[in-house]
Amino acid sequence: MRNIVPILLFGFFATMSAALMGFGAYWDTFEHAEPQPIAFPHDTHAGKLGLECTHCHTSVEKSRFATVPAMSICMSCHENAQIDSPELDKLKEYWTNKEPVPWVRIHSMADHVYFSHKRHIKAGVECATCHGDMTVVKEVKKVRTFSMGFCVGCHRANNAPQECSTCHK
Repeated sequence: MRNIVPILLFGFFATMSAALMGFGAYWDTFEHAEPQPIAFPHDTHAGKLGLECTHCHTSVEKSRFATVPAMSICMSCHENAQIDSPELDKLKEYWTNKEPVPWVRIHSMADHVYFSHKRHIKAGVECATCHGDMTVVKEVKKVRTFSMGFCVGCHRANNAPQECSTCHK
Protein backbone atom coordinates (compact mmCIF):
# COMPACT_ATOMS: atom_id res chain seq x y z
CA MET A 1 0.00 0.00 0.00
CA ARG A 2 2.91 2.36 0.78
CA ASN A 3 4.18 2.00 -2.79
CA ILE A 4 0.83 2.58 -4.48
CA VAL A 5 0.12 5.99 -2.90
CA PRO A 6 3.13 7.75 -4.50
CA ILE A 7 2.27 6.18 -7.85
CA LEU A 8 -1.34 7.39 -7.63
CA LEU A 9 -0.23 10.86 -6.56
CA PHE A 10 2.29 11.03 -9.40
CA GLY A 11 -0.40 9.97 -11.89
CA PHE A 12 -2.82 12.59 -10.57
CA PHE A 13 -0.28 15.43 -10.70
CA ALA A 14 1.04 14.37 -14.11
CA THR A 15 -2.50 14.36 -15.48
CA MET A 16 -3.30 17.77 -13.98
CA SER A 17 -0.02 19.27 -15.20
CA ALA A 18 -0.56 17.93 -18.71
CA ALA A 19 -4.07 19.33 -18.80
CA LEU A 20 -2.95 22.74 -17.56
CA MET A 21 -0.09 22.87 -20.08
CA GLY A 22 -2.37 21.99 -22.96
CA PHE A 23 -1.24 18.40 -23.36
CA GLY A 24 -4.61 16.94 -22.42
CA ALA A 25 -4.94 15.43 -25.88
CA TYR A 26 -4.38 11.94 -24.54
CA TRP A 27 -7.73 12.13 -22.79
CA ASP A 28 -9.64 14.05 -25.47
CA THR A 29 -12.29 12.27 -27.44
CA PHE A 30 -11.87 12.77 -31.16
CA GLU A 31 -15.32 11.62 -32.17
CA HIS A 32 -18.03 14.12 -32.98
CA ALA A 33 -21.44 13.01 -31.76
CA GLU A 34 -23.49 14.02 -34.76
CA PRO A 35 -23.07 12.32 -38.11
CA GLN A 36 -22.55 14.55 -41.13
CA PRO A 37 -25.64 15.11 -43.28
CA ILE A 38 -23.74 13.72 -46.28
CA ALA A 39 -21.02 11.11 -46.00
CA PHE A 40 -18.37 12.93 -48.02
CA PRO A 41 -15.58 10.55 -49.14
CA HIS A 42 -12.35 12.54 -48.86
CA ASP A 43 -10.43 9.39 -49.83
CA THR A 44 -12.16 9.38 -53.23
CA HIS A 45 -11.72 13.08 -53.93
CA ALA A 46 -8.24 13.67 -52.44
CA GLY A 47 -6.94 10.12 -52.92
CA LYS A 48 -8.38 8.41 -55.96
CA LEU A 49 -9.05 11.62 -57.96
CA GLY A 50 -5.98 13.43 -56.61
CA LEU A 51 -7.74 16.74 -55.95
CA GLU A 52 -5.70 19.20 -53.90
CA CYS A 53 -7.28 20.53 -50.69
CA THR A 54 -7.31 23.98 -52.29
CA HIS A 55 -9.48 22.73 -55.16
CA CYS A 56 -12.48 22.70 -52.81
CA HIS A 57 -11.27 24.76 -49.86
CA THR A 58 -10.61 27.78 -52.05
CA SER A 59 -10.28 30.41 -49.31
CA VAL A 60 -7.53 28.64 -47.38
CA GLU A 61 -4.74 30.49 -49.19
CA LYS A 62 -6.42 33.90 -48.86
CA SER A 63 -8.14 33.84 -45.49
CA ARG A 64 -7.77 32.93 -41.85
CA PHE A 65 -10.46 30.32 -42.41
CA ALA A 66 -10.52 27.26 -44.67
CA THR A 67 -14.33 27.32 -44.76
CA VAL A 68 -16.68 24.69 -46.05
CA PRO A 69 -16.55 24.58 -49.86
CA ALA A 70 -19.31 26.37 -51.74
CA MET A 71 -21.86 23.95 -53.07
CA SER A 72 -21.25 25.34 -56.56
CA ILE A 73 -17.78 23.77 -56.39
CA CYS A 74 -19.33 20.36 -55.74
CA MET A 75 -21.93 20.83 -58.41
CA SER A 76 -19.43 21.93 -61.06
CA CYS A 77 -18.53 18.23 -61.28
CA HIS A 78 -21.60 16.52 -59.86
CA GLU A 79 -24.58 18.37 -61.35
CA ASN A 80 -24.68 16.09 -64.37
CA ALA A 81 -22.80 13.14 -62.93
CA GLN A 82 -24.46 9.85 -63.64
CA ILE A 83 -23.32 8.21 -60.43
CA ASP A 84 -25.70 6.01 -58.47
CA SER A 85 -25.12 7.24 -54.94
CA PRO A 86 -27.56 8.02 -52.13
CA GLU A 87 -25.05 10.58 -50.79
CA LEU A 88 -24.83 12.36 -54.13
CA ASP A 89 -28.65 12.33 -54.27
CA LYS A 90 -28.68 14.16 -50.92
CA LEU A 91 -26.24 16.76 -52.25
CA LYS A 92 -28.36 17.32 -55.36
CA GLU A 93 -31.47 17.70 -53.21
CA TYR A 94 -29.85 20.48 -51.17
CA TRP A 95 -28.74 22.11 -54.43
CA THR A 96 -32.20 21.87 -56.01
CA ASN A 97 -33.83 23.29 -52.88
CA LYS A 98 -31.21 26.07 -52.71
CA GLU A 99 -30.38 25.04 -49.14
CA PRO A 100 -26.90 24.94 -47.67
CA VAL A 101 -25.71 21.56 -46.46
CA PRO A 102 -25.86 21.73 -42.64
CA TRP A 103 -22.36 20.35 -42.07
CA VAL A 104 -21.35 19.56 -38.49
CA ARG A 105 -18.29 21.54 -37.43
CA ILE A 106 -15.37 19.28 -36.56
CA HIS A 107 -12.42 21.59 -35.91
CA SER A 108 -12.46 24.77 -33.89
CA MET A 109 -10.13 26.96 -31.89
CA ALA A 110 -10.73 28.61 -28.56
CA ASP A 111 -12.10 32.13 -28.87
CA HIS A 112 -8.90 33.67 -27.49
CA VAL A 113 -6.70 32.02 -30.11
CA TYR A 114 -5.86 33.69 -33.40
CA PHE A 115 -5.18 31.13 -36.11
CA SER A 116 -4.69 31.85 -39.79
CA HIS A 117 -4.81 29.09 -42.40
CA LYS A 118 -3.35 31.57 -44.90
CA ARG A 119 -0.20 32.12 -42.80
CA HIS A 120 0.34 28.40 -42.33
CA ILE A 121 -0.17 27.62 -46.03
CA LYS A 122 2.26 30.41 -46.98
CA ALA A 123 4.77 28.95 -44.53
CA GLY A 124 4.53 25.59 -46.31
CA VAL A 125 2.67 23.70 -43.59
CA GLU A 126 0.90 20.75 -45.19
CA CYS A 127 -2.81 20.37 -44.41
CA ALA A 128 -2.13 16.81 -43.22
CA THR A 129 0.04 18.13 -40.38
CA CYS A 130 -3.08 19.15 -38.50
CA HIS A 131 -5.91 17.40 -40.31
CA GLY A 132 -4.41 14.01 -41.13
CA ASP A 133 -4.00 12.32 -44.50
CA MET A 134 -7.25 13.00 -46.35
CA THR A 135 -6.22 10.70 -49.19
CA VAL A 136 -7.13 7.71 -47.01
CA VAL A 137 -9.94 9.13 -44.83
CA LYS A 138 -13.50 8.07 -45.50
CA GLU A 139 -15.01 10.30 -42.81
CA VAL A 140 -13.30 13.39 -41.44
CA LYS A 141 -12.59 13.22 -37.72
CA LYS A 142 -10.30 15.06 -35.38
CA VAL A 143 -6.90 13.42 -35.54
CA ARG A 144 -5.17 15.99 -33.36
CA THR A 145 -6.14 18.26 -30.56
CA PHE A 146 -5.28 21.86 -31.20
CA SER A 147 -3.90 22.30 -27.72
CA MET A 148 -1.30 24.87 -26.85
CA GLY A 149 1.23 22.06 -26.44
CA PHE A 150 0.66 20.76 -29.96
CA CYS A 151 0.95 24.23 -31.50
CA VAL A 152 3.98 25.31 -29.46
CA GLY A 153 5.73 22.02 -30.24
CA CYS A 154 5.17 22.52 -33.95
CA HIS A 155 6.32 26.15 -33.80
CA ARG A 156 9.49 25.10 -31.95
CA ALA A 157 10.23 22.26 -34.34
CA ASN A 158 9.84 24.57 -37.34
CA ASN A 159 11.51 27.70 -35.93
CA ALA A 160 8.21 29.57 -36.21
CA PRO A 161 7.37 32.58 -34.01
CA GLN A 162 6.78 31.58 -30.41
CA GLU A 163 5.80 34.88 -28.82
CA CYS A 164 2.43 34.68 -27.07
CA SER A 165 1.10 37.55 -29.18
CA THR A 166 1.55 35.43 -32.32
CA CYS A 167 -1.54 33.40 -31.48
CA HIS A 168 -3.19 35.20 -28.59
CA LYS A 169 -4.75 38.51 -29.62
